[in-house]
Amino acid sequence: MTLLADIGLFIGTRPLWAQAVGHRLVVAAVVSLCYASILATGVLTLVVRRGRSLARLDLVVLVTAVTLVVCGLVMSHRGSDESVLTTQAARELVAGHQVYGRPWPWLFGHGVALTATMNGGYDYTYGYPPLALMLTAPLLWIGHGSAAATAVSTGALIAGAVTMWRMLPVPWRSAATITCLGLGLLPTYARLGYPAVLACALLVPVVVGWPRTGGGGRGDLVRAACLGAACAAQQLPWFLAPFLLAGVYALRRGDLGARAAAVAVGRFVGVAATTWLLINAYFVVSEPRSWLSGIALPLTQDANVHGQGLVDISLYFTDGSDRLVWYAHASLLLAAGLLVLFVLFVRRLGPAATVLPWCAFYVATRSQDGYYLLMTPLWVAAAVTAPWQSFRTAWQPRPAFLRGPRRRGARVAAVVLLLAPSAAAVGVAATGSPPLRMRVTEARRTARALTGITVGVTNLGAAALSPHFLLATGQGTSPYWTVASGPSTLAGHSFGRYELRPPEGGFALPRAGARVRLQAVSAAPMTLSSTDLQLSAERP
Repeated sequence: MTLLADIGLFIGTRPLWAQAVGHRLVVAAVVSLCYASILATGVLTLVVRRGRSLARLDLVVLVTAVTLVVCGLVMSHRGSDESVLTTQAARELVAGHQVYGRPWPWLFGHGVALTATMNGGYDYTYGYPPLALMLTAPLLWIGHGSAAATAVSTGALIAGAVTMWRMLPVPWRSAATITCLGLGLLPTYARLGYPAVLACALLVPVVVGWPRTGGGGRGDLVRAACLGAACAAQQLPWFLAPFLLAGVYALRRGDLGARAAAVAVGRFVGVAATTWLLINAYFVVSEPRSWLSGIALPLTQDANVHGQGLVDISLYFTDGSDRLVWYAHASLLLAAGLLVLFVLFVRRLGPAATVLPWCAFYVATRSQDGYYLLMTPLWVAAAVTAPWQSFRTAWQPRPAFLRGPRRRGARVAAVVLLLAPSAAAVGVAATGSPPLRMRVTEARRTARALTGITVGVTNLGAAALSPHFLLATGQGTSPYWTVASGPSTLAGHSFGRYELRPPEGGFALPRAGARVRLQAVSAAPMTLSSTDLQLSAERP
């Protein structure tokens, strides 16, 4: 593990050095010293004989990794749309203004990504619980732009890595270094200012040795407070909490009985909820409605479909679907089915409690890999400190059909029955047909850019649709095109002609052979229609 963690530090280090050597020679010198540390540690790891010496090398690897992460933050702290929003929200909080529900469109563009919604607009508001912005507010002085937000997330990542390193058994400590700081994954998200990094760091003390939760004592209070704080930092912990609580109840009921288990879990939930409420208290009092809609925004905003999951069937492999909402239904059904399976078979599934919740995102309309990638340190923490032996005495409910002579077949049937609704919902969504048939009749262009198109659109269904148009090249999409003429609502089984103009005067055409698609989306009902365009930049 020490050697693997040491090797993992090479990932991304050369680009960091190349960036620094141009205009920050001090940082470049520090990175060069980190190279020396990596090489020396690699040699010593293979030649030392005592466990204590190897443990000291684990510490050297951790310090080297932290140094590289700090160097990366010094070189790149411009952040992303999430850090920009967090910083602006912190400024509004300091100024005593409303934070949630306020659009800040001037923050976006010029390299800051937009979150497009299915109704043809964009979401310019802050949509996360308030802990990240509260921690950012005292640090606004440290730099311009979103430096404060990126410093908070990077600092949280380092703190989470150190905490996990300290809490893991000595032979596994370098696993914390490689998963949190080594592979170049989480440090990148931290430099972008993702609040989920803060949430992950707060979940580390919750997950390490979590089968011991509910036994009473100071450890339970710390875990509960950290869970409440994590839920006040970002929404992803909301999906993990039910699995952990169900697992804790099963473990304590197996040891203490039903009544004592309920009391233990209730006490744990009470501390977590109190922590969460204290962090949110100011906003609950000052702007209750906008706060509630703000923290629920990722679940209600109807953002454009995107990701690396099964929604890609409708995005890339077919021409769309008139039943996109069924991907969202499939996600909810899968989450519920997995939770019930976890309760029924906790002795087998207990070690996977930190992985199962993220499976639901694979079938969602927004199935970006960051939703589960950002929580991978928790996978390792649970794998090391919550092995299957911890669940041998856990209580499992046993309905009559699972106690009969054909228990094995009944278990398989239970798994199939609980997962089948989600699979059916995916099938309904994926087999939907595009409701709009589009045919481009004219494309106005220069040698390298598209300046406008005329498209004839036929609504094949009975429902009236309000289409919004954009162009996609590969997985990237343009901002919405302006409808210069054409009906805003296209009635069922009718035809309309649309004159479309690119939002910035011209759409740069890709090289020959690249796929360009015209997409039309609608919010109510949620639909997607696509057609390929045979367009490319002309050779000079």
